[in-house]
Amino acid sequence: MKRVTGLGGIFFKAKDPKALGEWYRKHLGLDVSEWGGVAFQWADDSPTGTTIWSPFKDSTDYFAPSTAPFMINFRVADLHALLAALRAEGCDVQDKVDESEYGKFGWVMDPEGNKLELWEPPPGK
Repeated sequence: MKRVTGLGGIFFKAKDPKALGEWYRKHLGLDVSEWGGVAFQWADDSPTGTTIWSPFKDSTDYFAPSTAPFMINFRVADLHALLAALRAEGCDVQDKVDESEYGKFGWVMDPEGNKLELWEPPPGK
C-alpha cells in the first residue's frame, strides 16, 4: 500500500490573508484564486521537478530574520532577474545569494515577516 506520495500543500496563518495574497500575486506572480490559495501544476513547469519536505532543527537560524517556524521555498525561472525586480518594487530582499550544484537560492521577506526562499533549479531539473 502506498502511503504519502507527495506534498499536498503548505498552510499557514496570516494576519490579513487577502492583503498577503495580493502581495504574493503582485510580487511573486502567484495566481491567487477566489478561495485564497494557489494550485501548482508541476507537470507543466518541469516533468522532472520535485518538491522537498525537510524538517530543520528548532535551533536553526536558517529562517532568520523571520521568527516564523516555517519557510516556503518557491521554484523560479530566473533568480537574479526576479531578485532585481523585487528590489525595484521595494520588497525586503536579502543581500545573500547562494549558488551550488543544487541551483541558485535567494531570499525575500513578505509583509508579515515570513522569509521566502526563491530557488532556481539547476538546468534540466
